Amino acid sequence: MKYSYEYPRAALTVDCVVFGLDEDDLQILLIQRDLPPFEGDWALPGGFVRLEETLDEAALRELSEETGLKNVYLEQLYSFGTVNRDPRERVVTVAYYALVNLSDHRVQAATDARNAAWFAVDDIPSLAFDHDQILEMAHERLRGKVRYQPIGFELLPPKFTLRQIQHLYEVILDRPLDKRNFRKKILSMGILIELDEVETDVAHRAARLYQFDRRKYKRLTKQGFHFEI
Repeated sequence: MKYSYEYPRAALTVDCVVFGLDEDDLQILLIQRDLPPFEGDWALPGGFVRLEETLDEAALRELSEETGLKNVYLEQLYSFGTVNRDPRERVVTVAYYALVNLSDHRVQAATDARNAAWFAVDDIPSLAFDHDQILEMAHERLRGKVRYQPIGFELLPPKFTLRQIQHLYEVILDRPLDKRNFRKKILSMGILIELDEVETDVAHRAARLYQFDRRKYKRLTKQGFHFEI
């Protein structure tokens, strides 16, 4: 038996805050809207949820359609439901944040996105809808969670230096870290694999490369290990 409802219902969307990291700053991926409302304005990637898909599926589909991103770390953030947040109709959005390694993902605008580009987190243009609030909450969530879970490795290439790890945490936490203490702590956790490889094509002295040992981290976690920076 099919049911029908006589009262108006809110529409449902997903919006994604995509973080990347370069040599200088934490980056945010934005799309330039090609349709009204806010045509020509910058916004977070996202769109309406289809009836046959889950929220996670909708978020991954929108990222793929609007930016070309696939196979990224994605986590649900929060729901935003201010009554007048969308001028078209009553819309509730479920926000996500994603972490990507810039060197592994080529961004390309598509569907209803006119353009897609990376912006430094401290140099974000005016955003459509309430996307500035969503971005602010995602940034705060990342700052908090990166200290207690090794999600920051999602922003690094598969092989990285200790300098790159420290840079990641300094940028996200927005404060300098003592080089000696940081390296001692991260190495003492036993979750990095030291490779018999060094950097190539660098102007400075080539540094040793490492990999994150995901399997060992999971095994240690089951034994009571707590990651903390």
